[in-house]
Amino acid sequence: MIRELAEYERELESARATQEQLHDALFGAEPAVFALIAEDDGTGAPVGFALWFRNFSTWTGTHGIYLEDLFVRPEARGGGHGKALLAALAAICVERGYERFEWAVLDWNEPSIGFYRSIGARPQDEWTVQRLTGEALRTLAHQADVNKAASLSN
Repeated sequence: MIRELAEYERELESARATQEQLHDALFGAEPAVFALIAEDDGTGAPVGFALWFRNFSTWTGTHGIYLEDLFVRPEARGGGHGKALLAALAAICVERGYERFEWAVLDWNEPSIGFYRSIGARPQDEWTVQRLTGEALRTLAHQADVNKAASLSN
C-alpha cells in the first residue's frame, strides 16, 4: 500500500523503504513509528493504513501525533475507512492527553482537503514545511560543532 500511496502522490520513484526498514521501525526494540490498518468488513483484507509517530509541543508541554501517511485504496474510498483511522488516532490523543493531531496534505489533493475540512481539520496557513535532504543535509551536517550544540537528550 505504501507504493500505491506513492504512485497516487506522483512520487513512486521516491518510495525506497525496504520491508526490513519498515519492520525495524515498527517492531524493533525501540519503535519509531506506529501503524493502524483498516480492513474490509466482509473479507478482512487490508484496505488502508495510517502511519504515525509522536511529536512534542514546547508550547503545551505535551506529546501529539503526527500522521505521516494516510491511505485508503481507491476501491474502498467512501466506505468510512479513512474517517475510522483518523477517529482512532484522535482517540489515542484524547486517551493519552496529547493536545495536537497534525498532518500535511498536498495542495492539489482536493478530495482529501475537502474530507479533512468535513471532520473539522483546519489548515495552518502561517506555517511552511521546510526540508533538508541529500547534499544539502550532508553539507549542513559537516558544519556541526558538537561542542556548541551539546546533546541533552542522551
